[in-house]
Amino acid sequence: MESFAGKAVLITGGASGIGFAAAQAFAAAGADVAIADIDRQGGESAAISLSNTYFFQADLTSGSETTAMFTEAEAALGKIDILINNAGIQFIAPIEEFPLEQWQRIMDMMVTAPFLLTRAALPGMYQRNWGRIINVGSAHSLIASAYKSAYVTAKHGLLGLTRVTALEAATHGVTCNCVCPSYVRTPLVDKQIAAQAKTHNIPEDEVVEKIMTAESPIHRLLEPQEIADAMLYLCSQSAAGITGSAFTIDCGWSAH
Repeated sequence: MESFAGKAVLITGGASGIGFAAAQAFAAAGADVAIADIDRQGGESAAISLSNTYFFQADLTSGSETTAMFTEAEAALGKIDILINNAGIQFIAPIEEFPLEQWQRIMDMMVTAPFLLTRAALPGMYQRNWGRIINVGSAHSLIASAYKSAYVTAKHGLLGLTRVTALEAATHGVTCNCVCPSYVRTPLVDKQIAAQAKTHNIPEDEVVEKIMTAESPIHRLLEPQEIADAMLYLCSQSAAGITGSAFTIDCGWSAH
């Protein structure tokens, strides 16, 4: 494992799931880590369980809270070398029934917050001539599923932001990539099961097999650590030439 000692990492949605796995991985590699999450109890517990890790509570659907959190995290760590835009939410409904407020919440958290944090992080990264930005997209950054209009739109938009950032930052020693996993065994996925069962009119115990992994040749859920390992690689010197990519870890789903 490459050492990240001396590097400072900010991870949104770091209290659980992919974000917490990333926090564990970077802390183990020697980095100073800031976790941002709306879940105070979970975030504080996560930070206490890791070395050199701080927690900052923020509602990332609020632009003012997002920018204030970045300022606090940067002050605490002294800098932000690596930004991982991971926080996400989900809502499942047909387009004609999709509540506007849910659409807006998803856009605010999954598109606007990554933009605001990227905008805040780049000047320092440019000054140091080194930086890594990882946006946690999805297989839904590349393909679509019914009843997820806001989520799919947001994840496509996040890939677009990734590519623009990569083009602008390339001459400053900064890379930006979008990790695109299929379904990962996380609390967010667990919460979808009941909604998917209702929308598709099937029993809850059939959702993983018939909906979540049905299109994947490797017929299973991913584990959070698999995504964290990919992040470590994308931030390493070995991956310095990888930028603007949709780094796909989807059990073959998008190969169709």
